Amino acid sequence: MSNIKKAFENGKAFIAFITCGDPDLDTTKKAVIAAVEGGADLIELGIPFSDPTAEGPVIQGANLRALSGGVTTDKIFDFVVDLRKEVSVPMVFMTYANVVYSYGSEKFISKCKEIGMDGLILPDLPFEEKEEFEDICSKYDIDLVSLIAPTSANRIAMIASQAKGFIYVVSSLGVTGTRSSITTDLDSIVKVIRENTDVPCAIGFGISTPEQAAKMSSISDGAIVGSAIIKLLEKHGKDAPIYIKDYVKSMTAAM
Repeated sequence: MSNIKKAFENGKAFIAFITCGDPDLDTTKKAVIAAVEGGADLIELGIPFSDPTAEGPVIQGANLRALSGGVTTDKIFDFVVDLRKEVSVPMVFMTYANVVYSYGSEKFISKCKEIGMDGLILPDLPFEEKEEFEDICSKYDIDLVSLIAPTSANRIAMIASQAKGFIYVVSSLGVTGTRSSITTDLDSIVKVIRENTDVPCAIGFGISTPEQAAKMSSISDGAIVGSAIIKLLEKHGKDAPIYIKDYVKSMTAAM
């Protein structure tokens, strides 16, 4: 069984996204632990990339702060080894295909397995081109998480039927970031997913308030929150973990 499924075993899953190295890896560690203490069921660790095309200004800023602080993929691998001594919830990397490709796909994915990661999300990887990563991920028992967007339309069934770990349902068109309202017809997207797989699905992009988290988790199996957490790191820096714990608590309580 996929380790990621554990995140969905006790009701609705709250998934927290945190960029590694913003403002430094020590704070990232404390932030992850705080999120888990607040009730996060799964952690997405962002590996910073200089050109994060799917990200809005908040997460772009986090990428830039982390990169200017000298974070590298190897430092993040070492960091996860340390983090795994204290954090047992499922964790996945979220980064861009270029990061994996330039590191060496097999080297990167085998390293994910070695350090205790459970999955990989590559938002810029088209479904039709996933084979080159999928085969290596299968070899090392790493779930390559599929994304389904409002534009996926007639491809939803096909993507869902081949999904592993969980399905990341993108709530809105455009880039990541908090939104005042989410107007996509997510019910019908989730209905098609459910007809084609029993792999759980969680909704992300734009969720920042407890009300939104409650609504999205009522439609799907969970909610993914990134920008709202990154904003706390941007505002409070090294003091952010305590705020993150309280914030995650408020979100999980609503769900």
